[in-house]
Amino acid sequence: MPKIDYLRISLIDKCNFRCQYCMPEVADLIYGLNQELLTNQEIISLIRDVFIPLGFTKFRLTGGEPLLRPGVVNLVREIYQLPETEDIALTTNAFLLEKLAQPLMDAGLKRINISLDSLIPETFDKIIGNRGKSRWQQTWQGILAAHEVGFDPLKLNVVVIPGLNDREVLNLAALSIDRNWHIRFIEFMPIGNPELFGDKAWIDSEDIRSQIRQKWGLAESNVTGNGPADVFKIPNAKGTLGFISQMSECFCDRCNRVRLSADGWLRPCLLNETGQIDLKTALRSGVDIAQLQNQISQLLLLKPEINFKERDSGTDGTYTRTMSQIGG
Repeated sequence: MPKIDYLRISLIDKCNFRCQYCMPEVADLIYGLNQELLTNQEIISLIRDVFIPLGFTKFRLTGGEPLLRPGVVNLVREIYQLPETEDIALTTNAFLLEKLAQPLMDAGLKRINISLDSLIPETFDKIIGNRGKSRWQQTWQGILAAHEVGFDPLKLNVVVIPGLNDREVLNLAALSIDRNWHIRFIEFMPIGNPELFGDKAWIDSEDIRSQIRQKWGLAESNVTGNGPADVFKIPNAKGTLGFISQMSECFCDRCNRVRLSADGWLRPCLLNETGQIDLKTALRSGVDIAQLQNQISQLLLLKPEINFKERDSGTDGTYTRTMSQIGG
């Protein structure tokens, strides 16, 4: 197992989209009240006093939609200014990004991942659950703003769902040819959404690679990152293509991360709910920092066993939270 040094921090469980694979219509979602979410001060305290002493140096802010979180730019700045921070990144749907791209970069944000599941406005709106005015153009403007202010590389995440956006694979892959954009194809997971999964299932990464290989050819890339993506590139393209294959290929042996939910639960593995720790309650009840560090250290020792022995793809519908409530 690699060193566990990467913390994904969900800032908020709400989102301004309702993507089918993340926040399904059938889900009866109960959002946390503000007082139930970790405050910015509590997040900084946990990072500085608990996680950094345990060797964590890489942090990613997620949601829900993290740009809905009040004070997100200041929070980025505070994390960036911690001397031990090696990397700070953010995952967003980009709908609010056009005006925030420059402030986020100025605050110290290093990398940004953006969800973009379709280049066709009608398909895009269907996937995100939008029934009003199309949200595609504002999202695209957010992506362009991130590119223009200098986020490099810019990563675009694509969840491929049969019957919805699977015919756009080549068009989405082509975005990597002329710009240093990293397009990442993600196998659809059924977490919190067994109904859609049972109806649509997923397309495995090798099938997607095969389509691209037949069109342009495909070569392995020397680009590596903090995540589980297998990285390739179209010959002579400026960007790369990543494939995250959590359904067809187990990459648990490469997992270097744990997840902190917006309401303070530490989760060692995305694919099951074993071993979670309620850090918010511990913090607010005055539990000693050394005790928290020890509790998390013990959990990290068990992480390999949790990853493999308790691994659950979610197809039996046993998850109590949707992907948006976990933090992705």
